[in-house]
Amino acid sequence: MTETLAATLTGFQRDLLVIIAGMTNTSGQEIKEEIEKEYSGEINHGRLYPNLDTLVNRELVEKGKTDRRTNSYDLTEEGYEALENHREWEDQYFS
Repeated sequence: MTETLAATLTGFQRDLLVIIAGMTNTSGQEIKEEIEKEYSGEINHGRLYPNLDTLVNRELVEKGKTDRRTNSYDLTEEGYEALENHREWEDQYFS
């Protein structure tokens, strides 16, 4: 099931998972800064946060609170599994 789930994500959502996997207890702003490096341009809040919410709703990312204004994001076990399954699929074509 996780393999199918990863395949239903957009490339942008998979990129968010990769970034979150490499960080711990990270804020939306930190994720935004990292994804903007990869995408070479500004990512607006209207694109970032709905995609983060989708990942939370699909239980691939856990959303917590750092303080009253700041949320934190971490990959769930399902999120790691989805990335691993996707990577194994990609490896079939890069081997």
